[in-house]
Amino acid sequence: MDHSPYRTTERGGDVGVRRTLTVGIAALVTASLALAGCSSSDDSGSGDGGSKKLTVWLMTGSAPDTLVDEINTDFTKSHSGWTVDYQVQQWDGIQDKLKTSLAGNNPPDIVELGNTQAPLFVDSNALADLSGKKNDLNGGNWLDGLAATGEKDGKTYATPFYAANRIVVYRKSMFAKAGITAPPKTIDEFIAAGQKLKTSYASDKQFQALYLPGQSWYTLLSWVWANGGDVAKDEGGKWTGTLDSPEAQKGFEDYAKVYKALSKAPVDQDEANPQQSTVFAKGHVAMFIGLPWEIGTATAPDGGDPKLKDDIGTFEIPGPTGPAPVFLGGSNLAVAAGSKNVDAATDWLKLMLSDKYQKELAANGVVPALTNLGDTIYGDNEAAKVMAAAATNGGKVTPVTPAWAAVEAGTNPIKNAMTKVLRGTDVATASKEASTSITETMGKAS
Repeated sequence: MDHSPYRTTERGGDVGVRRTLTVGIAALVTASLALAGCSSSDDSGSGDGGSKKLTVWLMTGSAPDTLVDEINTDFTKSHSGWTVDYQVQQWDGIQDKLKTSLAGNNPPDIVELGNTQAPLFVDSNALADLSGKKNDLNGGNWLDGLAATGEKDGKTYATPFYAANRIVVYRKSMFAKAGITAPPKTIDEFIAAGQKLKTSYASDKQFQALYLPGQSWYTLLSWVWANGGDVAKDEGGKWTGTLDSPEAQKGFEDYAKVYKALSKAPVDQDEANPQQSTVFAKGHVAMFIGLPWEIGTATAPDGGDPKLKDDIGTFEIPGPTGPAPVFLGGSNLAVAAGSKNVDAATDWLKLMLSDKYQKELAANGVVPALTNLGDTIYGDNEAAKVMAAAATNGGKVTPVTPAWAAVEAGTNPIKNAMTKVLRGTDVATASKEASTSITETMGKAS
């Protein structure tokens, strides 16, 4: 993810993972388990001189310290003599650190993984099989899109932790001036609202009804999925790019239609260059499509405008006939295959995935791992409510395979195709080039 509670690249989304890394992890883990006598679920030792210590690695910004402290207290109360070594990790460089640590003789017992990192570690046999413990971990209520990233061949190796997804952020005062009384639900309504905004602010030459960069490819995915398309499909273990399907091409067409009608953002940049929430804060933009953390950036004293706090509203990304599916960025939790404390680690996970603590996590402004908690958990946080509704109504993820990370690494063919379309290349040509690149890249990485 983008490295903050809701920033994603997407909690592993823009990390470059090559086949050599997958093979390297698998080899290291295999060797390590052989030397260590393989994993054990006996809670009598932790690999640290026989002491009862559970080591937990969570990423920076993922959970409030107060929440983790509560869980650790509950855990130690019910596990006499045990302690919890809780360590906060940084996203920068975490993949290599996990590769080394999970393959060692004394790995952390519990680790957090970005949801697009998870398939890599699942595939490399670095994680313990939690399938038999799924019911104890509230598995019947897991968020499907996030749960899928921790599964392989019908087995569960990583649980959901929390998710975040994109929504439309807008200026209430601008909508009121333009006479827009209800958030648009379809693309046609979206464009119509934008045209009203353009008319109302015609005297402002810098005005944009919607700040939509040409390479905001996670937004493109929403419209590809809304039209029934996808980025790739698995055919007998071989992944093939599918952005050139008629359905996916319609997603490109919808993106281009919205961009050309409402946006003046660069066609060859994404939402981070420049940071779109900072652009929004300057007062010449009515809407942008982003993650809830970007509201905080837009209203921060440093680089934003604190006066916007009471003027911001949110709604789900419109699709052809209603709200569009969204990309679920987020994190998973897993137990190391080499852990000597699998049972104790599972007990800790039970606490984190309980209704009680997932409610507390949701109050921090993220979509929880569980779908049975209702809307009241978000209090008066409108953005969180909208985000959660979008996640449960149509949350999806990119292909669940280690090979996908190679597509996002380096030059992203989806971004290139988007820029080409906005500069005049026909959708069929641009989408075919992207699909071919995806097929070739995933094939090499498999």
